Amino acid sequence: MEYRLLGRSGLKVSTITLGTMTFGGGGKFQYVGNSNQSEATRMVDIALDAGVNMLDCSDAYSTGLAEEIVCEAAKGKRGQVLLATKARFPMGSGPNESGLSRHHLMNACDGSLKRLGVDHIDLYQLHEWDGQTPVEETMAALESLVASGKVRYIGMSNFTGWQLMKALGIADRAGSTRFVSQQIHYTLDAREAEYELVPISLDQGLGILVWSPLAGGLLSGQYRRGQAAPQDGRNFAGFKEPPIRDEDRLYNIIELLVSIGEEHGVSAAEIALAWLLDRPAVTSVVIGANTEAQLRANLNSVNVKLTAEDMLRLNTISKLPLIYPYWHQALTASDRLGAVDLALLAQYLPFDSAY
Repeated sequence: MEYRLLGRSGLKVSTITLGTMTFGGGGKFQYVGNSNQSEATRMVDIALDAGVNMLDCSDAYSTGLAEEIVCEAAKGKRGQVLLATKARFPMGSGPNESGLSRHHLMNACDGSLKRLGVDHIDLYQLHEWDGQTPVEETMAALESLVASGKVRYIGMSNFTGWQLMKALGIADRAGSTRFVSQQIHYTLDAREAEYELVPISLDQGLGILVWSPLAGGLLSGQYRRGQAAPQDGRNFAGFKEPPIRDEDRLYNIIELLVSIGEEHGVSAAEIALAWLLDRPAVTSVVIGANTEAQLRANLNSVNVKLTAEDMLRLNTISKLPLIYPYWHQALTASDRLGAVDLALLAQYLPFDSAY
C-alpha cells in the first residue's frame, strides 16, 4: 500500500480509503448496501490488513447507524486507523438539524464523536454546500472544533470552484484552519472536476479524495452494452447517483476498461481505480464493497501499473469537450499557460477549434 500526504498537511493517507456508506442499510442507503456489524467488521479487518489506514463515514449514512457500526468495527484498532466523517445533511426534522451553521456543526460533531466512540475526529468534512449560512460562520465553527481538540483536520465535499475558493479566502483572511482536502466525484465517465476542482487542488494544496470512484458500480464491468443490467445495482434499484448522461459514451468507456483489464489479467474496476490513482492531486480513492471478493479486487488496484499507452487510450475515450473560457484560453493563451492550467489543457494542445 502506498501512503500519500493529504494536501499540504503532514498526514499520510493510504491510497485506498474504506468507505462505509454500505454499513447499516437504513433508509435510502438500503440501495447502496446493508452490511451488518459482523460483515462490516470483517470488511474493516480485510482493509486494515491490506494497509488501508482511513475509514470514511458520515453522520447521514443510515442516520448515524454507520458511525455506530464503525465504532464497533474499529474497536481496539484506533492506533492504526484514521477516522473521517462528515456533516451537513438532516439528522432530524427540526429547522436547525441540518446545514453548516455553528449550531448544527457543533451538535453534529458531538453526535459523531459519541457514535464513533472517540475523543477526536481525524478528518471532519463539510458534506455539501449550504447557501443560507454565511461562510464566515461555518469556517469559524470549524476553527473552534479544531481549537477544542475535537477535530484534527478539516475538509469539504461537493463544493463548486467559487464556493471552495471563497471558504479558503475567508480562512486565510482570519488566519484560521484551512481545508486540507476535498472529497469529490471523479471517474472516467465524470471528469467535470478537471475544469475547476482539480486545478484548485493543485494551486491551493488540497488532497483529493474520490467518492464513488466506480460510478456506483457502473464502471465495475458488470454493465455491458446489449446485456441485461444486474438488478442489484444501485442505479437500477432506486439510487440515482451518479446520473448517466451519455449512455453510449459510458458503454464505450466500459468496453475499453474491460479490454485493458483482460490485457493485465485484472477486472475493469481495478483499471478504473488505477487510472484515478494516477491523476493529478488525487490522494486516495474511497471504495465501498458489499462482498469480500469485491473488496479484495478493489484493494488490488494499487498493484496495477498502467502503461503510457493504456493511459492515452483511457484519456482519449473519456476526454470532455472544453467549455468556455477554457477553449478560448487553449486557442489564444497557450504561450502563457502555467503548470496548473496545463493540468487540464495539456491534453487539448495544440487546440483544434473545431473540436
